[in-house]
Amino acid sequence: MKTARMLAAVGLFALTLAGASAARAADVTIGAQVPTSGSEAPYGIDMLNAIRMAAGEINAKGGVLGQKISIIPGDSACDPQAAVNAASKLVSQSVTGVVGGYCSGATLPTLKVYGDAHVPFVITASNSTELIGANPGNAFMINSTGFDQVKTAVNLFKARGIKTLAIVNEGDAYSANLAQLTRTAWEKLGKKVADYEVVNKGQQDFSPVVTRIRERNPDAVFWTAYYADGALLIKQLRQGGYAGMIALGDGNNSPKLFELAGAAAEGVFCFSNPTANFLPAARTFIENYQKQFHQPPGPYSALSYDGMMLMAHAITVAGSTDRMKIIAALKKTDNFPGIAGPISFTPQNTLARSNFVVLLGKGGQWTLYTGPGAPGAK
Repeated sequence: MKTARMLAAVGLFALTLAGASAARAADVTIGAQVPTSGSEAPYGIDMLNAIRMAAGEINAKGGVLGQKISIIPGDSACDPQAAVNAASKLVSQSVTGVVGGYCSGATLPTLKVYGDAHVPFVITASNSTELIGANPGNAFMINSTGFDQVKTAVNLFKARGIKTLAIVNEGDAYSANLAQLTRTAWEKLGKKVADYEVVNKGQQDFSPVVTRIRERNPDAVFWTAYYADGALLIKQLRQGGYAGMIALGDGNNSPKLFELAGAAAEGVFCFSNPTANFLPAARTFIENYQKQFHQPPGPYSALSYDGMMLMAHAITVAGSTDRMKIIAALKKTDNFPGIAGPISFTPQNTLARSNFVVLLGKGGQWTLYTGPGAPGAK
């Protein structure tokens, strides 16, 4: 009898495990490719939080196609090889789609991994123009590209009377792409690039760069890489006596820039996607995010939330978890109502409008700049 009862118990346990596995297998699994380690981890964790929050809201309303969404994180670490490893693992886990992508240099090599497996990929932050040509057709960018950022930057520089410009980048896919596009656009206007610098990621001492910039005395300095190193450059430029305009690429829209740069960040400009605190449609999102994660949402939270919502919408429109049908549904997206603004795509799968704004460092935080040269300013 004991043996029979033990066998019955083992059988029941096995059935319970099988049932749990079946329930998990029935979930719609979505990969979240974001940096959760390394210097850009604060951005990535914020993006992951927003993706999970969107999935939770969808699940609370019944999920998609009667199934719950399950999020599987993939740490890109803002490193190309780490990103490829994470992407390969997500593909091996048979995810239905992927949402995320922060550092363009890490996102770029994953396009082939996801493309070969026909995995739909909604890219929420990465915006290097190099991604456009490398896209095999399954990736969709909901952040405006470097072309839009350069147009925003050049308009601001012109409006503020900038004649000569120094450009500093780190040689990666994102910052080098933005730097070169800016240089080309600026010189096409007959303007002068007084200095063009390539520095190392993680560099601590910018004194040689500061010296060259001080000698050439450009009207403005444009840093096109990320905030962790950018904060040091800003600080050392001001300490070295540079008094001209300083502008930053969108990888610098973080409150941490002010923690690292201190008073040197006052009056600095930043080109940015529309962050949640400047979006009227994001008020409820901000409240829910703060309630759930006990901190304000970061720079790419709204776009990451929209990316997950868009992926769920495409699955619903496709009426299937078949990847090719979801890709086809994404391609037909027409004014999807994201909290960061409506989403439609060009034939190249890029956002069909510019979403860039200009921010100004004021009082130890980013504020929305609406003066001369700002998008929409008269």
